[in-house]
Amino acid sequence: MDDEDLDRSRPFGTRTGGFRSWTTRRWVAAGTTVALVLLLALVLCGSWIFARSTAINNHLVESSSPALIASVRLESALIDQETGVRGFAMTGRPEFLEPYRTGQIRQRAAERQLRELGAGNPETLRDLAEVRRLAERWRSRVAEPAASSVSDPARIQEQAEAGKALFDPLRTALTAQQSHLENQRASARADLLGARALRNWTFAAIALVILALAGSVVVALRRGITDHLDRLSTDVRTVAAGDFDHPVAGSGPADLRALAADVEAMRARLAAELLHRDAATAELASQAAELSRSNAELEQFAYVASHDLQEPLRKVASFCQLLERRYSAQLDDRARQYIDFAVDGANRMQGLISDLLAFSRVGRLLTDHSAVDLEDVFDRTLYALSQSIEETGALVTHDPLPTVGGDRTQLGMLFQNLITNAVKFRAPERVPRIHLRARQTDGTWEFAVEDNGIGIAPEFADRIFVVFQRLHTRERYSGNGIGLALCKKIVEYHGGTIALDPGHTPGARFVFTLPGDSRAVSAESP
Repeated sequence: MDDEDLDRSRPFGTRTGGFRSWTTRRWVAAGTTVALVLLLALVLCGSWIFARSTAINNHLVESSSPALIASVRLESALIDQETGVRGFAMTGRPEFLEPYRTGQIRQRAAERQLRELGAGNPETLRDLAEVRRLAERWRSRVAEPAASSVSDPARIQEQAEAGKALFDPLRTALTAQQSHLENQRASARADLLGARALRNWTFAAIALVILALAGSVVVALRRGITDHLDRLSTDVRTVAAGDFDHPVAGSGPADLRALAADVEAMRARLAAELLHRDAATAELASQAAELSRSNAELEQFAYVASHDLQEPLRKVASFCQLLERRYSAQLDDRARQYIDFAVDGANRMQGLISDLLAFSRVGRLLTDHSAVDLEDVFDRTLYALSQSIEETGALVTHDPLPTVGGDRTQLGMLFQNLITNAVKFRAPERVPRIHLRARQTDGTWEFAVEDNGIGIAPEFADRIFVVFQRLHTRERYSGNGIGLALCKKIVEYHGGTIALDPGHTPGARFVFTLPGDSRAVSAESP
């Protein structure tokens, strides 16, 4: 909210006026405006000084120095002309006129450059006009007649002697021109040095003003905002430490005082609500104890129920088998078949009860999670399944397995169910091959149990992990349809995932993950 809204939000009689009603935003805006205006004035002053220094420097570099150089070139061109004419006069050889002709070209170029550089400078233009006048006089009276008198050596010699008297004033004019240009360049250099000194002093003053402004901002922020925030933070930390009776007082700008008032109101509400915390905590502790007792009773009930259910089933199976042995001679084939049905049903019911009990115990019993060497667990699993592996001729191999955190018994059940399924659902036309792969990715271990058996169609990838879901009849493959559901529950209890790889062929490939552990055990594949 803005300052007016903040002031209107106070109760009548507590509203304040003047600077006391200013919020932090208004103080910062006012200070920023003053600082920006001052900095803008300094920037404009510095820009003007810098532009003036740059203009003087450009005039020196682009005008004064090149003009002096052009004057020297002009003098050199005229001297070359005079030397060529003199040599021609002394020898009469036409090749001595070549410097005279090239000198004229160089003279015109130098004069053109001087006119361009001296534009706006009357003294430079007057000196150039005087040099041109004397050069034209010397050329019309001496150089041109001498150059055209090829057949009269005596006349050439006479004109050459007269040309020296006419060329000396030209030398004097050139010297005066260069002297004036040097004076102009010296004056420009002096102006440049003065501008640079003024620029340095101005920039030093700007730096001092900026430092003073920065110091003023720091002091203003500390006295106007941070000190009040520190006091507010001290009160808030005191309350956060547990002293909910400590009042939170506000000071400083209006918005900080409003914030302190809001925090004080929140502290009062928290203090009132904390009165009910102890009662709620005691109630939760009572419910947790009741839940723990209920879980213990449920576990005891599950054990007793399974035991009480299995005992009658064992008696049914035993007495049916006893009936078959004792009255075997009096029973026909149909009666024996009925007895076999009864025994098989009782045995399957016992297995189903045991599997359900094991399924319900995953994640419900108190388990001691510790470091589990999967190499040892896998070896014990192969030993337990050695008879079925030998009978089927299956080849079971594995990658080096790591040590992970978890429940040793449940991880053993996981390996046993996956390998048992791979052996059970083997393809009759080939030797069963089962391999357990392991690799670490992004802090987790990824395992894969793959075989070359009959495989699973991709459309059943989710159904196979549901309890009692079977893809084949009991006459073809034994089992209760609970093994993969138990595997899924074990893996998820350990914080991992399990799924069927639909792209693996032939056979099936189950991929599951377990939380990573920095320790790994190296082992050779059997």
